[in-house]
Amino acid sequence: MSTFIKGATMLAMGGAAGAEPFAGDLLIEADRIAAIGSSLQPPPGAEVIDGSGKLVMPGLVNAHLHTNEALFKGRYDNMPLEVWMLYSYPIRAAKRLSSRLVYLRSMLVAMESLKYGVTCITDDLYESPRSEMELMDSVIDAYVDCGIRATVSAHVVNRNFLDTIPFTREYVPHHLQQEIDGIVPMTTADYIAYVKQVHGRFHGRAGRIRTMLAPSAPQRCTVDLMLAANDLAREWGVPFHTHIVETKVQGVTGPEFHGKSLTAYMDDLGLLNPWTTIAHSIWVNDDDIERLGRAGVSVAHNAISNQKLGAGSAPVRKLLTAGVNIGLGSDGICSNDTPRIFDVMKAAGLMHKVNNPDWSRWLTASEVLHAGTIGGARTALLQDEIGSLEPGKKADLLILDMQTANFTPLNDVRNHLVYCEEGSSIEKVFVNGEMVVENGKLTKVDEKALLAELRAMMPEFIEYTAGVEAANHELEPAFTKVIQRCYGMDIGINRWASDA
Repeated sequence: MSTFIKGATMLAMGGAAGAEPFAGDLLIEADRIAAIGSSLQPPPGAEVIDGSGKLVMPGLVNAHLHTNEALFKGRYDNMPLEVWMLYSYPIRAAKRLSSRLVYLRSMLVAMESLKYGVTCITDDLYESPRSEMELMDSVIDAYVDCGIRATVSAHVVNRNFLDTIPFTREYVPHHLQQEIDGIVPMTTADYIAYVKQVHGRFHGRAGRIRTMLAPSAPQRCTVDLMLAANDLAREWGVPFHTHIVETKVQGVTGPEFHGKSLTAYMDDLGLLNPWTTIAHSIWVNDDDIERLGRAGVSVAHNAISNQKLGAGSAPVRKLLTAGVNIGLGSDGICSNDTPRIFDVMKAAGLMHKVNNPDWSRWLTASEVLHAGTIGGARTALLQDEIGSLEPGKKADLLILDMQTANFTPLNDVRNHLVYCEEGSSIEKVFVNGEMVVENGKLTKVDEKALLAELRAMMPEFIEYTAGVEAANHELEPAFTKVIQRCYGMDIGINRWASDA
């Protein structure tokens, strides 16, 4: 089956056209783009879509997402990350969720993503209290059923929680230290065995599912686990996805634990590579930035969650200048609180104007769109498959109505996309050549029924969550002291007010 889009405005974001809009046509054959250009002719039997007044662009890519947070959407506010994690990633009293609840949780994020133009997600999935194959099955089933493209991890922490954050042993009460010390983390051998099973079972499924390796962060994982994960990522050609220096506390952690920044620590271990994607990279110094650029890594910039958690602002202009690839991520669904990348693009376009007095270095709309499309694809090592409209690439694309208020009066299409559009102009969404959204409705699943089923399960989950929160609240005074101490320490970086 062929689909021919005739006479639309094309924003290819790659190939000869680059980021300059042009009037043209696009042919989809099976799951790929067969041709794009001007004055093309539809092949016999093709379904023809009239592109008059329409914009065709690549699907957006969410370069960093934690769908496991989705049931806490809209629940937490005014907490720095280290306090917020006590509740969204609880150490005490957490229990395994049902497979059906995990399926619906994943579906909630996938459905909203697709309806708002995100065709590909990188789900850095953390199951509490531990990863299980049955739960991974539920997540993958949701993504296959709704039609989204996804790269999914088994996020892992294998160091004692109290030993991942400086100064906790000074402030956490002894009885709580004893309890937490009794929690046995996953071994490196167990993690590697599990991810091999996950990769063999799910990688390549439906032509849309990929796996990746995701050691949580250098302060949260042992060296042997990170090295083993890196070896597998290189062997399989998948991302090594991790978090580095999201907060001031983490900026203090490297010097306190290793006598050097966490970025330098990772570099010295050989863990900064072209297949490495780093979430955040906020509290980095100029030497760190030079190391990241030299290694050819990617950074997933989470412009909204970093503001909501008060984490700071990544030095995106400096990172780009150094040669770092930038993608855009929503981050977790209770630190954003949506997976909408149109929102993130606007935030990224705006926030870097207020922390750099040199307006010649502010991000352009084209740079923001690049990060939301082909840059995001690169973070998932999918730049040869998606992220731009080019012959031979997968047909992951959006058709938007340019007769809406968001595009009226029509000036620069790129500025309208970054600063005016929020997803309401989307008419059709294609993933892998298949139309998965039409006129605002998902074509493969019954959204209304699935949301109703999830709402019916929430009272029991909320009651359980209240108990978990009460148990972990006992840790909050100690973590407040840790954060306050770190905020008072001078590490020579101000990531709230500088990208000069």
